[in-house]
Amino acid sequence: MKASIFAFGIFLAAAVLGTPAQAQNYPWCAYYSGRDGGGENCGFTTREQCMATISGIGGFCNRNTQYVPPPGPTYRRRPRYNAQE
Repeated sequence: MKASIFAFGIFLAAAVLGTPAQAQNYPWCAYYSGRDGGGENCGFTTREQCMATISGIGGFCNRNTQYVPPPGPTYRRRPRYNAQE
């Protein structure tokens, strides 16, 4: 009984304090070749990473069509002050 209450407490703490999961979005995909149709991995930040992964096993790299770059920095305009003397 005590063990189940302890396990429930750990589960509850993880649920409350844990950060929500977010999908990763990277700009390059590796398409592997193989007898059974191969596979796809869109987890590369550079073309070089992708090419190194498929080196020796076959396949090709293409840009990820679902990639959405992160938003850039936002700038606030500073108000202009007219110096009237």
